[in-house]
Amino acid sequence: MSDALTYRAAGVDIDAGNALVERIKPLVKRTSRPEVMGGLGGFGGLFNLGGKYQEPVLVSGTDGVGTKLKLAQQLGRHDTIGIDLVGMCVNDVLVQGAEPLFFLDYFATGKLDVDTAAAVVGGIARGCELAGCALIGGETAEMPDMYPPGEYDLAGFTVGAVEKSQLLSGDAIVAGDVVLGVASSGPHSNGYSLIRKILERAGNPLDLDLGGVKLVDALMAPTTIYVKPMLELLGAGSSRVPSPESRVPAIHGMAHITGGGLKENIIRVVPDGLGLALSASAIELPPVFDWLQREGKVAREEMWRTFNCGIGFTVILPHDAVIAASALLAKHGLASRVIGAVVNASGDERVHIG
Repeated sequence: MSDALTYRAAGVDIDAGNALVERIKPLVKRTSRPEVMGGLGGFGGLFNLGGKYQEPVLVSGTDGVGTKLKLAQQLGRHDTIGIDLVGMCVNDVLVQGAEPLFFLDYFATGKLDVDTAAAVVGGIARGCELAGCALIGGETAEMPDMYPPGEYDLAGFTVGAVEKSQLLSGDAIVAGDVVLGVASSGPHSNGYSLIRKILERAGNPLDLDLGGVKLVDALMAPTTIYVKPMLELLGAGSSRVPSPESRVPAIHGMAHITGGGLKENIIRVVPDGLGLALSASAIELPPVFDWLQREGKVAREEMWRTFNCGIGFTVILPHDAVIAASALLAKHGLASRVIGAVVNASGDERVHIG
C-alpha cells in the first residue's frame, strides 16, 4: 500500500535511536560504580545503596545549561556541553554535603543526528567521571516540528546521598566565619543570554585573544566540577577521614555560584540574622569577565548578580581553617582566596560588596 504511513515517515527514526544507544554504551560503562545494578536499556536505572550509609539522606537536583546551549549549537561544539550539564546538577547537591551517586539525562531534538547526540552524551559521561557518579539512564526524544533543524535541548537529573549527621544545612555558620572563594573556569553556564547580546553588539569577535586564550574558548570552557575536591575537604573536616594529619576544622557551609551570581547565591545558605560583607577588591575579574563588562558596559552591580565573576563555588569556614583548606584545594588545581566574611545583619539588605 503506497499510502501506508510509518513512524519513520512521520519523522521518528527508531533505528537511529537504537544506533545511538549502541554508540554510547562504552561511554556509560566508564562511569559505572559497584552499586549500579543492571545495564543500559531498562525501564529504570537501578542503584543499590547497600550498607554504605547508616542514616542516609538523599539529595536530588535537576538543571539545564541555559542559552549556552544555543551558542554550542551555533559553533558546532557539542562535546563539552554535557560536562556543563553534569556540573550544574552535581555542584548543587554538593552544597549540602552530598556525594552525587548517579545521573540521568534528557536529550530532545526534532531529528536525531547520531553523531551530535553521541558527542553530547560523551560529554555527559565525561562529566560523570569527573564527579564520580554513574550515568545510569536517560531519554532521547525525537520530536518532529518541535525544534528547528540542528537544535536540541538538554536537561539533567542527579541523586546524591549524605549521612544525616553530616548534612550541611548552614546552621553552623556564625558571625566571624570567612568566605573562601574557589575559582571558576569561566562563566560556567550562567548569564549566556546577556553574553550572546554582548557578542552580537561587538560583532562576534570569537577569535579575539584574551591573554593567550581565544574569546570563544573562554566562553565555552566547561563548568568546573567541584565534587571530588570538596568531598575530600569535607572528609578531612569530619569523621569520614579519621587521619589526624589530614584534618581540617569543620566546614560550616558551601554555595554554588550560579544564576544570581555572587550577590544572591552565598546568602541562600546563611541563617537569618546574619549577612555577608564581601570585598570588591578580592573579586578580581578574569579576562573574559573584564571583556564582557567593558564591551557590554555592564554595571558592577549587574555583574555581581548575573555572573560568578571568577568565583564558581564558595566555602564558609572558620578563619583558622583557611590555610589548610586552600592547600587541599590547590592540590586539586583549584585556586582560592578569602573574599569576605559573615557578619551580623538586620533588615532586607544582607549582602554588601564594597
